[in-house]
Amino acid sequence: MSDSDRPDAGATGPAVPRGEGQSMGEALSAAHTPSDLPTPGQHGTGSLAALTMGAIGVVYGDIGTSPLYAMRESLHAASRDGLTDADVIGVISLLIWTLVLIVTFKYVVLILRADNRGEGGTLSLVALVQGALDRRPVWLLGLGMVGVSLFFGDAIITPAMSVLSAVEGMRLVTPAFTPYVVPITLAIITGLFVVQRWGTGAVSVLFGPIMAAWFLIMGLLGLMHIDDDWSILRALNPGYAAGFVVANGLASLLVLGSVFLSVTGAEALYADLGHFGRRPIRVAWVALVWPALTLSYLGQGALVLSHPETASNPFFLMAPDWALLPLVILATAATVIASQAVISGAFSMVKQAVRMGLLPRLEILHTSESQEGQIYLPRVNAVLAVGVIILVLVFESSSNLAAAYGIAVTGDMVITTILATFVMLRAWRWNPALVSAIIVPILAIEAIFLGANILKIPDGGWVPILMSVAMILLMYTWVRGTRHVQAQARRGATSIESLIEMLAKSSRLKEVPGTAIFLTSDPDIAPAALMHNIKHNHVLHERNIIVCVSVATRPFVPDADRVRIIRLSERFSRVDLCFGYMEETNVPRALALARKQGEKFDIMSTSFFLNRRTFRPSKTQGLPGWQESLFIAMTKSAANATDFYRIPTNRVIELGQQIII
Repeated sequence: MSDSDRPDAGATGPAVPRGEGQSMGEALSAAHTPSDLPTPGQHGTGSLAALTMGAIGVVYGDIGTSPLYAMRESLHAASRDGLTDADVIGVISLLIWTLVLIVTFKYVVLILRADNRGEGGTLSLVALVQGALDRRPVWLLGLGMVGVSLFFGDAIITPAMSVLSAVEGMRLVTPAFTPYVVPITLAIITGLFVVQRWGTGAVSVLFGPIMAAWFLIMGLLGLMHIDDDWSILRALNPGYAAGFVVANGLASLLVLGSVFLSVTGAEALYADLGHFGRRPIRVAWVALVWPALTLSYLGQGALVLSHPETASNPFFLMAPDWALLPLVILATAATVIASQAVISGAFSMVKQAVRMGLLPRLEILHTSESQEGQIYLPRVNAVLAVGVIILVLVFESSSNLAAAYGIAVTGDMVITTILATFVMLRAWRWNPALVSAIIVPILAIEAIFLGANILKIPDGGWVPILMSVAMILLMYTWVRGTRHVQAQARRGATSIESLIEMLAKSSRLKEVPGTAIFLTSDPDIAPAALMHNIKHNHVLHERNIIVCVSVATRPFVPDADRVRIIRLSERFSRVDLCFGYMEETNVPRALALARKQGEKFDIMSTSFFLNRRTFRPSKTQGLPGWQESLFIAMTKSAANATDFYRIPTNRVIELGQQIII
């Protein structure tokens, strides 16, 4: 069932999947797709330079700010028994080769190949797997739910971690600033969430140049310090990374948990594929981001080798005294940009979850008249804001919060690897031996990182797990409750064919001019709104159109495939509308295409009949009591169906229906 197939406290809309459509159970995780950039699917229209600059500003915002804390936390984990030169070189080698294996090889070289008609992200991988398997197994739905929930948890932690780590740099400018770190962080974060209502289109053009300056300065600072101790170049040899792990055994897991902080945000390379395209993302990584990160870690390592006392905050201590304050300001701007990208990605991810039927309809506001991708979800924004503020107040420092960071990202990466395996085997038809040679090492490395992050559960790793469990519970309740309501609605329902046959024999109904459009979730049975109109108003319109909406496994559906018209009788037609999972479900615009295909009706004399369902709990109908209560609460939070489907408000008639669940 599609986005419209909901028991929300508004009209139930259309849609059991037909053809390319997919069921609610295919709901899939969302991609981290920031909404402040080029409209999805349009990356081919921009110049390579412009798209590359855009990718630098958004795709690499999160991973670009990781040098603020990844090196520091890794050295802290490695120094429990004292920090030696071999430890420093080993940690730097781990950081550098984690970037090489996870980001460069897995994402830039391999995963970016797996696009779904130009779009990336976990959702695209699930769609590719679904198409290859030609079915929707339960485990695929489960992976989709986990992916959505893990990303949402990461979207709450990232702003808190990033902004805190940048503002803490002011302590080095003056220790007297220490009491003000948390208040200023809260002020920045509050302002960031407040401005979401008006969108960030006006300032998003600055994201690329600011982040480009950030990477250039980061790389320059690292390059300036490499000659502090040239032995740091030994870290380029992966043998030192392996040697550190072997020498420290299980104790190295604590360090690996912090080393993984260097690749948080790597999922964005694939998720933002639809905004920028494969080539700009690869060019940005190879030409600027990867060299800058590598130089930064080498420079930090050389600084610590020559001045061990700088291990407490090696990134900011690389800067000359006169440049420290400007660097802190630039770092704060970079972390705000990284946080904005994550917040926008959360909006996009939730929107897609709604489209796929994993969550109830939520209010989606557009903040730009020119860029459809710029959206704002008030409820999601409020939840994110409260979550981030609570994390800052509870953990108070980026070092404390580092323990909570990583589990969600690691889980997402493992899911991506598993799905990519099925794509390679079933969609691309690669040789199983080749797939094993590629995937097994990657999965083994990610499993080690996952295990290392699991060790941080008592110290804060429980935060993303708790968030993920809550999200999964909400989605599972919505999926199960919606299916239950569907089954309830079908009991005793009249088929549309039977109703048409009965109406043809009836002379008691008054025929009124104009066209009536009925949105339905199941095109095989008579819409509840139609039945109520006949029963209570005793009228039947001259033309009646049954509209069913489905969501395709494609991100975008061309107009040629948007509409399918089925003539049911002289007075009845059925119109199936299909939308991509990245598109707006604009029903009137799609119906205009139906008119061009011969479905004659005058929009000025057309009424849209929607069914507003309300629910009463029942202890004997099948759902546990707690789940009934949660499901009913979720239906009450649903947005108005009229706005959701972009239906003119002066053309809508809503008829109520009460269902006992």
